[in-house]
Amino acid sequence: MTRTTEGLSPELHDYIVAHSEPVDPVLADLAEETARLFPDHKGMQIGPEQGAFTTLLTRLSGARDVVEIGTFTGYSSICFARGLPEDGTLLALDISEEWTSVARRYWERDGVAGKIDLRIGPALDSLRALPEDTRFDLAFLDADKTGYVDYWEELVPRIRPGGLLLADNTLSHGRVVDPAQTAPHVQGIRDFNDRVAADDRVSQVLLPIGDGLTLARRN
Repeated sequence: MTRTTEGLSPELHDYIVAHSEPVDPVLADLAEETARLFPDHKGMQIGPEQGAFTTLLTRLSGARDVVEIGTFTGYSSICFARGLPEDGTLLALDISEEWTSVARRYWERDGVAGKIDLRIGPALDSLRALPEDTRFDLAFLDADKTGYVDYWEELVPRIRPGGLLLADNTLSHGRVVDPAQTAPHVQGIRDFNDRVAADDRVSQVLLPIGDGLTLARRN
């Protein structure tokens, strides 16, 4: 998770943001409060251009049921919820009451709280506890990197044909191509990228948005 797109100068990034959907006061205030309350974790929040992209993609896909693994302070969940129809739903999975308490306040302020079902606990357990016939139109994966492959294997069978899966941080700040980088979270992303590329259940592209955003469509 990162607030800027890899490989772009600050000036070019600002230009991209200025020529995308404007950042409104709710999202601007949420980004500011997150940086103030959690300065060591502020990079876990998606950037404004990625937020605009996810809202537009949700609308374009006609998604009604979305699942998000990794909610943090709620920036991405607001962006997805805004793209849903009035009767759409977002299942938000996270492990932190502290972080998501901020999210709850901003969901209320934005008027999307009624669309969001937040469940606190290990996301893999929450997914496995869902009824077997639960299906989603869109999934967003932005949690612990060593767990990406396991999340993927739980998510893909639950995505309807033609549905979409998004995974964040799939460039790992460029470390995926550096053999000297052997940390578990980096190798977790490499393993995930290799798994997705070899998965004939989906068609996929790895986009250089933020810290790398993988977009896959269930065949």
